Amino acid sequence: MKSNFIKGILYAALMGGAVNSFAGPGMVDGGAKFLGNITTRGQVQSDFGTYWNQITAENECKWASIEGTRGRYNWSGCGACYNWAKKNGGKFKFHALVWGSQYPNWLNGLSTDETKKAITAWFDAVAAHYPDLEMIDVVNEAIKSGGSYHSGYGRNNNIIPALGGDNGNYEFVATAFKMARERWPKAILIYNDYNTFRWQINEGIDLVNKLVKQGAPVDAYGQQAHDLTDMNANDFKSALNKIQNSVKNAKGEPMPLFITEYDIGTDNDNQQKQRYSEQIPAFWESPQVAGITLWGYIYGATWTTNGNSGLIKNGSDRPAMTWLKQYFKEHLKDGKDNTGLFAPYVPPEPVPRKPFKGSALAIPGKIEVEDFDITGVGETDGVSNVTYSDGDPENHGDSDYRKSDAADVDIYKKATGNIVGYNTTGDWLEYSVDIADAGDYTATASVAANGSGSFKLSIDGKSVGEFDVTGTSYDDFIDVKKKVTLPAGKHTLRLDVTAQYFDIDYINFTKGDSDEPPIAIQTQIRYEYPEVSDYYVFDVNGVRIGRMSAYTMDEAVTTLKNTSAIKVQGVYMLRSVKNGEVKSVRVAR
Repeated sequence: MKSNFIKGILYAALMGGAVNSFAGPGMVDGGAKFLGNITTRGQVQSDFGTYWNQITAENECKWASIEGTRGRYNWSGCGACYNWAKKNGGKFKFHALVWGSQYPNWLNGLSTDETKKAITAWFDAVAAHYPDLEMIDVVNEAIKSGGSYHSGYGRNNNIIPALGGDNGNYEFVATAFKMARERWPKAILIYNDYNTFRWQINEGIDLVNKLVKQGAPVDAYGQQAHDLTDMNANDFKSALNKIQNSVKNAKGEPMPLFITEYDIGTDNDNQQKQRYSEQIPAFWESPQVAGITLWGYIYGATWTTNGNSGLIKNGSDRPAMTWLKQYFKEHLKDGKDNTGLFAPYVPPEPVPRKPFKGSALAIPGKIEVEDFDITGVGETDGVSNVTYSDGDPENHGDSDYRKSDAADVDIYKKATGNIVGYNTTGDWLEYSVDIADAGDYTATASVAANGSGSFKLSIDGKSVGEFDVTGTSYDDFIDVKKKVTLPAGKHTLRLDVTAQYFDIDYINFTKGDSDEPPIAIQTQIRYEYPEVSDYYVFDVNGVRIGRMSAYTMDEAVTTLKNTSAIKVQGVYMLRSVKNGEVKSVRVAR
């Protein structure tokens, strides 16, 4: 990261205030930093913009949610969050690229080489779909303590060796950050973890500093902040100061922080309000904290016990929410952000897309796949002017066709003239088309492959058919037919590569149905994932001294035995907040 923090301080000093002012929705409109939240049961609440100006998908952007079947992507849930931010002037954070949990089940058991290919394809697919991401949780929950990682790295998967291993310096995490920087040179790249204020504050600081020493492009340290419900004000302030003074960027400057998953899970309204009033001002007024995201706001619909971290219960504000609204009414201008991570956004002057042949391609008719639209810049009437994405910047083709306006697309002199080849998962092309009549058509694609691949066709973002490609040679082109139902008029036709590799020459649309057998409908598969839970910690006298997060009771025991937060040896008790399970733990010092 560039020397943004120091630049931000200098700029703030010259201007007499905060560097940024985030205009847009929510209760911190015009403030120095954002106050965000997450989806509720997979949906963006209709009142979201009433309170918040930043959004993170709770689950919808995680790898398993998007690529449950290898090579087939479902962007709908993630896209709802991304599109909300775009349409409402908010900010969007992608959560998360690499995590030892909620990755697709098909990754289990893959070899190291195949796991590396899968991770690379996943990064490429996200980059193709969201090339303009502003904030990314690149790696989630990789702190190692007591011989195990916070999440399931290495449990039935080869994520660690696929990304370069771990010789004690989290090399695999560093590799992931370098891969992300290659694909998103301007994005804010974040490391994100839990228990970092109390139970494993030192381990978190150590991890981030080790990444920086290896040259990993870590722009910010994300604090989930699930561990603050039972933390008194003095201990909290001391921990925040320690983190701010201990985590440095490559130039030795204070590293920017994000509060990424803040919640106070309790049915005690007074306790929740007290913690909010002690902690939110510290985050808002710290120039090193670049933004705050709360992890849910509807009571009963958050991850904590009975959803008790929610701020709105049965349609009414809990006292913490009432306090929150009043605080920002009175203290909005007290917010400071000297990190320099966010510069005022100036949208580019749009350059409209253009049909390659000068006018929309006619349907019925043959669409030569190399005749995709000429790409433009920005958006026009809310529609992107970008017309293609090729995840591999090297041109493997041998044709000069489109070299002047799409030099990275792999066009070969082959078959009936020119074809698009070296199609990798996540690549896509768009065409302006003029459809004569609404109704059923037969789409005949001329394709070749040495193995198998697949692609999807859509009209204005709505899928109209998926095509499987199977062959034994890239020189033998065969016809693959599919019935598609199209609307009349001018539209955007899109070809998405859903599984690599194959070559494609053209798609011919003829009126009427084909004689292919009925399409089989795949039954939806539900995946079960381990969930992080809360555990209360009691001393030998039965006094509750804190709360921590862990995936299992065994992990909570290991954390308690190894944490530097316990200064006195003896017997302590752990109790699961979720199911009441109790376990005694002997801590030796």
